[in-house]
Amino acid sequence: MLVKNNKNSILYFIKSIWIDVIAIVTYAIVIGTLDHNTVLRKISIPLPITSVMGTIVSLLLAFRTAQSYDRWWEARKIWGEIVNDSRTLIRQVKQFLPDTASETGLKEFAERQIIWCYSLSESLRKTPYSTDVGSYINGHKITANNIPAELLNRHADQLALLSKTYNMNENKQVQIDTTIARLNDAMGKCERIKNTVFPKSYSLLIHFLIYMLSSILPFGLDDGYPALEILLTIIISLMFIAVEQTAIIMQDPFENKPTDIPMTALCAIIENNIKEICTDLAIPPLSQVKSYYVN
Repeated sequence: MLVKNNKNSILYFIKSIWIDVIAIVTYAIVIGTLDHNTVLRKISIPLPITSVMGTIVSLLLAFRTAQSYDRWWEARKIWGEIVNDSRTLIRQVKQFLPDTASETGLKEFAERQIIWCYSLSESLRKTPYSTDVGSYINGHKITANNIPAELLNRHADQLALLSKTYNMNENKQVQIDTTIARLNDAMGKCERIKNTVFPKSYSLLIHFLIYMLSSILPFGLDDGYPALEILLTIIISLMFIAVEQTAIIMQDPFENKPTDIPMTALCAIIENNIKEICTDLAIPPLSQVKSYYVN
């Protein structure tokens, strides 16, 4: 599975930059030809100027890559918190509910929490709900615009009902409610990352500067080796383009791409962990839940 995902990521990366590769190669050949065969051959740009331009592009790319990775890593940490809090929630429900309410209440909490995880991942990716998630939503007549938020509301409603019916200890109720609140916070953080668009103008600026560097680089290199001059222009420009595209890919971790946070795999881990906690309960498997890239 890891090899398959890595292969998908590499193919996706290549597909995302192939237009720029063709453009850079064509552009470098044209500029290099003009530099050697027209009146432009008399132009010579000092290498320090080219170096300054390259340094500016490098600094901007470093900042862009750092910001994109921070978004990706924050998303991964949030889903790590979701894994931990999902385990904690079911463990608390199992331990804190009275024996008379434990089996039914635990099963409802467990099934709903599993569905919540999958529905959150599918909502973030803006993909249609999978068969089992859709069946659960229809079976429980959930019609809210934000399905994951409504599932957490039903967690809280059931907790309040059980607490009132069985006179649950207030401290135990607060602990469970706190865990539900943390899950709600994690959902809000994911939605913030999903809905916050990285400024397009920043990408356009970097892209423009890379092509500007490609334009002046041949005029700062030795004219004695035209083919080498063109080759160096292509290689240097493609290096910058590759770094920029890496940043662009990482900045959106919930887009159903091979480079996404592996939410489906994490949901499967949560599902297995919850079923291990609820070993005495028959919780049906969510066999139909998957993403396009199975990550």
